Amino acid sequence: MSLELKKAVANTTGRTGSDTVASTVSTVIADIRDHGDAAVREYSARFDKWSPAQFRLSAEEIERITATVPAQTIEDIKTVQANVRGFAEKQLASMLEFEVETAPGVFLGQKHNPVDAVGAYVPGGRYPLLASAHMTVLTAKVAGVKRVTACTPPIRGEIPAATIAAMHLAGADEILLLGGVQAVAAMAVGTETIGKVDMLAGPGNAYVAEAKRQLFGEVGIDLFAGPTEILVIADHTADLLLVAVDLLSQAEHGPDSPAILITTSEDLGRGVIEHIDRLLPEMSTKDFAEPAWNDHGQVHVVDDLAEAFRLADEFASEHVQVLTENPRQALTSMNHYGALFLGEGTCVSYGDKVIGTNHTLPTRHASRYTGGLSVGKFLRTVTYQEVTDATSSAELGEL
Repeated sequence: MSLELKKAVANTTGRTGSDTVASTVSTVIADIRDHGDAAVREYSARFDKWSPAQFRLSAEEIERITATVPAQTIEDIKTVQANVRGFAEKQLASMLEFEVETAPGVFLGQKHNPVDAVGAYVPGGRYPLLASAHMTVLTAKVAGVKRVTACTPPIRGEIPAATIAAMHLAGADEILLLGGVQAVAAMAVGTETIGKVDMLAGPGNAYVAEAKRQLFGEVGIDLFAGPTEILVIADHTADLLLVAVDLLSQAEHGPDSPAILITTSEDLGRGVIEHIDRLLPEMSTKDFAEPAWNDHGQVHVVDDLAEAFRLADEFASEHVQVLTENPRQALTSMNHYGALFLGEGTCVSYGDKVIGTNHTLPTRHASRYTGGLSVGKFLRTVTYQEVTDATSSAELGEL
């Protein structure tokens, strides 16, 4: 039995974009397909007020921009990228190729071939997602992708130096200072100066997400991304303030970001609501966090943890934080989530930024059928067969 202390008042499971967004994106893609670089430049000037002589940065420009980034920031980027690279390499090592002889002279095998070319999109906006460079570019390079073209937009006419440095240090083969639908479309369809890719990866706003949706099939994509989601499972041992802060730390990502609490303690549930009501007015990000919590926040009280895990599986949320007496119980009790964060020492922001696992995760219930971005997303598992024994070949032919 579940008691809802707070209900969502707005839908969080709809399609990625509105009809207006879809129409705008369709027009931009068609125009770039027909007019190439000229259309890319037109839309970049219109949407970002950015029209340089070349969108692609030269090696000299990249080095000069990287040199302007504070030394501590460079060291932080290198440390985080070492974490991401280490985890990605472990993923790659776990994906075994094999060959087996199933009958005399009958050989069947499996190989993992990397995608040839990937377009990695790193968003700008109010809060540049620097970590997206690590998660897309670096993971693709660990997988063995030959060419990674990385795009990021200018921010209010300025070059995002730290983002450029992160893409460069992650191993991007080409870096373009270009954003929005025009960047995604240019990489997907190719232009006179921008090479066509086989796959698109990386998050973005509603227009970028819709562009990836419309281009899927012509190219591969990592995931259909929706608003950031957090679900916290907490029992009576959880700290009220910690739960409240962790919910808000993800709600502040956008006004449509769901933040959900499932708890076995009604006192804790009511206390968290009170804490959030006190914290929200003072938050510098309340313009996002407040509507996210008011419209999409939920608090459920359940009888026990078994019911908590069952309900959490129904939500199939992107980030699931487990603040219980035995958080590792979730590993055997849950199946549907983008990533689990176990215990009070493991906040979701670690996974978003620094710990090493990939932060590109399924949203809008997609964890029912897919995991997040990983080395495996950039690999094509293919099979081969060879028959060298005439008797075996004859026997197969008779079947």
